[in-house]
Amino acid sequence: MLSSLGATKMAALDEEITLSTVVLGAGQDGLLGVEPTDKADQFLVTDSGRTVVHYKVSDQKPLGSWSVKQGQIITCPAVCSFQTGEYIVVHDNKVLRIWNNEDVNLDKVFKATLSAEVYRIHSIQGTEPVVLFRKGAVRGLEALLAEPQQKIETVISDEEVIKWTKFFMVFKHPVLVFITEKHGNHFAYVQMLNSCTLSKYTLLLGEEKSLIKNFTASVDRKFIYLMSLSSDGCVYESVIPVYPSDTDKNQKVVRSLLLKTVVSGSSQKEVALTVLDQDHVAVLGPPLPASKECLCIWNIKFQTLQTSKELPQGTSGQLWYYGESLLMLHGKYLTVVPYKCEVSSLAGALGKLKHSQDPGTHPIPHFVNWETSQECELGSQNSEQSKRILRRKKSEVSLNPEVPASSQLLLAIKKDSEKHIELELRKLLAVKQTPDLCTVIGDVVAGLLARCRKEPAFYPRNCLLQLVQTHVLSYSLCPGLMEIALEKADVQMLQLCLQQFPDIPELVTCTCLKIFLSIGDDNLRKIDVNMESVVDYNDSVQDEKMEEQTGILQNGFSPEEDSRHGYDPESREKARGAVQETSACPVIPQRAALLNAILRSAYSDIFLLPYLKDIPAQHVTVFLHYLYFLYLKCSKNAAMTLPGIHPPTLSQIMDWICLLLDANFTVVVMIPEAKRLLMNLYKFVKSQISVYSELNKIEVSFRELQKLNQEKNNRGRYSIEVLELF
Repeated sequence: MLSSLGATKMAALDEEITLSTVVLGAGQDGLLGVEPTDKADQFLVTDSGRTVVHYKVSDQKPLGSWSVKQGQIITCPAVCSFQTGEYIVVHDNKVLRIWNNEDVNLDKVFKATLSAEVYRIHSIQGTEPVVLFRKGAVRGLEALLAEPQQKIETVISDEEVIKWTKFFMVFKHPVLVFITEKHGNHFAYVQMLNSCTLSKYTLLLGEEKSLIKNFTASVDRKFIYLMSLSSDGCVYESVIPVYPSDTDKNQKVVRSLLLKTVVSGSSQKEVALTVLDQDHVAVLGPPLPASKECLCIWNIKFQTLQTSKELPQGTSGQLWYYGESLLMLHGKYLTVVPYKCEVSSLAGALGKLKHSQDPGTHPIPHFVNWETSQECELGSQNSEQSKRILRRKKSEVSLNPEVPASSQLLLAIKKDSEKHIELELRKLLAVKQTPDLCTVIGDVVAGLLARCRKEPAFYPRNCLLQLVQTHVLSYSLCPGLMEIALEKADVQMLQLCLQQFPDIPELVTCTCLKIFLSIGDDNLRKIDVNMESVVDYNDSVQDEKMEEQTGILQNGFSPEEDSRHGYDPESREKARGAVQETSACPVIPQRAALLNAILRSAYSDIFLLPYLKDIPAQHVTVFLHYLYFLYLKCSKNAAMTLPGIHPPTLSQIMDWICLLLDANFTVVVMIPEAKRLLMNLYKFVKSQISVYSELNKIEVSFRELQKLNQEKNNRGRYSIEVLELF
């Protein structure tokens, strides 16, 4: 129950939605197919028997269902024509049916018997549906319906079987790709429908002898990126040109390793692979031998696992992705997992991407001109152009008697006192900012940290604080800065870095948290830290007045919730004591400000959780008490926000409560001091579920009212309508 406090994090898989209220007719190999319709949020699901079901995800129920007669069997997944809104399906290999939502009986809808067996019908936005026959021929639906019994040619050779197919629109030109297999060899066919050109490619597997289990593909204006998941658990990629130079020649394509061991190579279970966008793929299967099946999202650009979701009931090894929805069979039921790909960047791949920039802060530059570096040392392999730039810089310095402020500062760092270095730094920062300021600041910090390592007594704290406040540094630009600050337990420096750096590793963040929780109150009061995020935390008088207003729920929670059946003085006193206990901040303001910096820092829960397990149990309890206090403060505010400048958000508070409990729950349960805290968290979760349930009822009622207003036009009439909301 406590885990429901968590909010959706960046690039995280949402809670799955069960679509089917009854078990679908999924065979041993799963469903026949899932296809989108011309309406958003709606899908056609074809089981492996006789039925096509039309689902709407947001309603979690079927809108319609159609079945062929007993003795007939659907052999091709149903699709929707985006031009007409009609549905198309093939049963018994050659019989094509077309119908719409108003039709009830498939036996009475349009029927066309074709002259050859159909492998698949494809339908996408921007063009008419196309039919792919088992022998490789392709026809547009309109041309096929004009003459259903037309002769269908044979494209592929004998014993060659189609294994996978995909339909694309490449710059308004429809392109069909299908993969065939013959005696263990795989071939790719690219059919340009507008120009009626067909290209064939032989897929070379390379040295590995693994079997291909699944295909997926993405496309741009020039190339088709064909990805395959093999029996060794790795994902490979083959690049095929959209417009080949020689269509008559059977060309060969070599595949290269894209992702290594994304699923267990020894698994006998079915696996699936589907592309989400140009930088992300979803993989379905057990990640380790003897492990349960998982849905994993991989960033192929940076080779990182973005997120994963365990599927304990097993799957059919089938996966579809349409419109930010992942669809699969989980157990025997069709489920949807909403997922939206983040913009692919190194920060995002490592879970460091900040979604919003705080007002009043300066953005960190995305590009650095390394050629302007003052301390640049060019190796023997540098280009002649770089050497000419360096020679030109040296000649300019020799001709100009006035040495730049940055050069004077770099010289001072090597030998002068801290006071003199600080003076030179002020001169540098007083000069108008130049495009190479980021590089200059990086050189200065590198010089200061190098001297700190050589001379342990040297620690120019004021200079480093000023440099961090320039808003151009990051952890990756000066990783030694926080390392030295941690060694010296400089909490002011650590707080400032946490507020300014967007790319701090989770290990460093957790180490900062340990220091912030371990320093004594007396020592912490003497330290000058930024208190902007902490305002009016100890408003106990106001809390007492609010507590005296009996019968009022505060965002769904009342301390007297358990005393509903009559007046109970003992319970009322316990509730009053609980409110008084939580009305005062459990930590001093300085510690609260430091913990707020931790809460607002970027992280990836996958990497952070292992380090949170090393925090002492007593410190975990203190942090949980503080988070619970912040949650109470948010709950008392109608806007669900905290006072102060850049305070932690409710989502951040919830996430950290879940993280701490996930990492240390077994330890926290054994601590007597945490018993009441866990009970309070449980009550809050229970009350919030009740509130959201009631809000959901109200939302549904308002939706029904809106539908009535749209459907009925009572102009010129007088009527009275009674609506029952509950």
